[in-house]
Amino acid sequence: MIGESGIAVRNVKRADAASVKELSKYGVATIHEAMGRVGLLAPYMRPIYPGAKACGTAVTIFAHPGDNWMLHVAAEMLLAGDIAVLGTSSDNADGMFGDLLATSFRARGAMGLVIDAGCRDTADLRSMQFPVWAKAVYGKGTVKATVGSVNTPIICAGALVHPGDVIIADDDGVVVVPEARAAAVAEAASRREAKEAVTRERLRQGELGLDIYGMRDTLAKAGLQYFDDETAYAATQAGPRK
Repeated sequence: MIGESGIAVRNVKRADAASVKELSKYGVATIHEAMGRVGLLAPYMRPIYPGAKACGTAVTIFAHPGDNWMLHVAAEMLLAGDIAVLGTSSDNADGMFGDLLATSFRARGAMGLVIDAGCRDTADLRSMQFPVWAKAVYGKGTVKATVGSVNTPIICAGALVHPGDVIIADDDGVVVVPEARAAAVAEAASRREAKEAVTRERLRQGELGLDIYGMRDTLAKAGLQYFDDETAYAATQAGPRK
């Protein structure tokens, strides 16, 4: 149940390693499109440094505002290749995560963190090259007083995330691929990437998207008119003589 507290699940089913490896080849935009334009987290989820990229399986965290207790619980559940994903019970931007937790997460093999709250110690995190996608960068500290949950379904930045789903994050944001769809989405992303490579070469050679995508007829039906010059256009604007 989403939003249930007091639960910590040690072992969860993760997406198969081959699918995760394949998905890691592609960007967030490609995977989002290949999956049918679904799965994106809210656009305010931004990487704390440019060029950050991560792909891994989700260890989910449900926390309460200003309380990072469950991040410490989650550290025990992390396996190599995981990404921690945190959602909160209500809106919050406090700096729940910093370099000490990042050191712990990295020792467990974590690939990064996606947190619908605040992150701090960002200079240290950049130096460590530990990628974080956060709602905010904010130095405010947190407490350890209220129990949440680990490895239960959560809502993170508007998206439903189950433990073991695949998380892909880069400069374009964050997308979640359900564990059961990982193989199919990886295959679809591969096909899309191959198709885009052909289109990119045609564009490089000077062809127009108007022609590659067959847009001219539909634009005409939508009412777009071409004029050879301004004089021809102006002639259509002249009112009747009085």
